[in-house]
Amino acid sequence: MMDRRHCYKDLLPLVVLVANECNNTGLFTLFKAATLQGMSNYVFVTYAYSVAFLVLLPVTFFYRRSRVVPPLTFSILSKIALLGVIGCSSQILGYAGIRYSSPTLSSAISNLTPAFTFVLAVICRMEKIAVKRRTTQAKILGSIISVLGAFVVTFYKGQSVIIADNSPSIQLPQSNGILTSVDRNWVIGGLLLTACNILLTVWFVYQVEILKEFPDELSMVFFYNLCAAIVASIVGLLGEKNSSAWKIRPDISLISIVCTVIYP
Repeated sequence: MMDRRHCYKDLLPLVVLVANECNNTGLFTLFKAATLQGMSNYVFVTYAYSVAFLVLLPVTFFYRRSRVVPPLTFSILSKIALLGVIGCSSQILGYAGIRYSSPTLSSAISNLTPAFTFVLAVICRMEKIAVKRRTTQAKILGSIISVLGAFVVTFYKGQSVIIADNSPSIQLPQSNGILTSVDRNWVIGGLLLTACNILLTVWFVYQVEILKEFPDELSMVFFYNLCAAIVASIVGLLGEKNSSAWKIRPDISLISIVCTVIYP
């Protein structure tokens, strides 16, 4: 029995990580399918955060009434607002990167997040480096492999299997060097996705710091979605001026938004 418990304890994190990666890949694919039908990434992010806020509104209200929760000070609210700006910016860059590239590239570059998180945690003294320890060596080696792999998939792309006619297009100068096999949108998407993962790393670390001071996860998530929805709305109105783009039809666009809220 003890061996089984240890086995489950060691296996469970791996299963959760694999399931989370499959979940993200599915969400990225749904979003890409929605963009191929004309949905804007600004509209998507705005509606996703807004729906999440509306769903959490009654839950948070009754939760805070039925339990003793830490007081929400202006300082905490300001930090959550900044967290919302970081998270919203990360989402906008990430989904813009998927529009220019593909869900496959997004899933590949998402492997940068653990590497960036490890580096930032070391800088913030949240992680200690003991070079002689195998765990530290594994983290360093894994970070290097993740970064190198992300560079490979960003700057090299083979033949396209499916070509979307209405994908955004940016002309890149062609040369006889390393970029000869790169699609004109692939590098742009890779750079946007890399910036997304850098912000996501900051988001993770900053979130931990907020939870140390305000240990109420549900309230933090609620106010985070509220602030992010406000930021996304402002950016969306500035970035997407076509009023018809804000009309969501009951098709893959609506499905992608709902799935993103349910399986964030």
